[in-house]
Amino acid sequence: MQAQPLIAVADVEKSSWWYQRLLGVVSAHGGPKYEQLADRDGRMVLQLHGWDAQEHPNLGKEDEPYGNGVLLWFQVDDFDAVVARARKMSAEVIEVPHLNINANHREIWLRDRDGYVVVLASAPGDVAVPPRTK
Repeated sequence: MQAQPLIAVADVEKSSWWYQRLLGVVSAHGGPKYEQLADRDGRMVLQLHGWDAQEHPNLGKEDEPYGNGVLLWFQVDDFDAVVARARKMSAEVIEVPHLNINANHREIWLRDRDGYVVVLASAPGDVAVPPRTK
């Protein structure tokens, strides 16, 4: 099984470019109303759908709260390079790069163009986690 999250966005093409730059993914569909973004192996990792494309009423409505409680979480192969790209893009940082001791990996938390929370995490165990003290 592989998750293929779909988020509604104000501008599909601009959001596509933002995620392509950040994650190093490529467009696998393209277009102003719908996009599929894929990794280097061609696996879809994210779908973008325009709020104004009306054929899917279950997306919700653009003027209502959305995304509350939803985090777009990506495990990345090269955490340091992704953090450098996020900084170069001047992405809004919610939490600076840090070690998550519970998950045994590093994370950075961002906000995308549409306000969704995006978490980028290294592979588990990519850094030594200090032993817990009582």
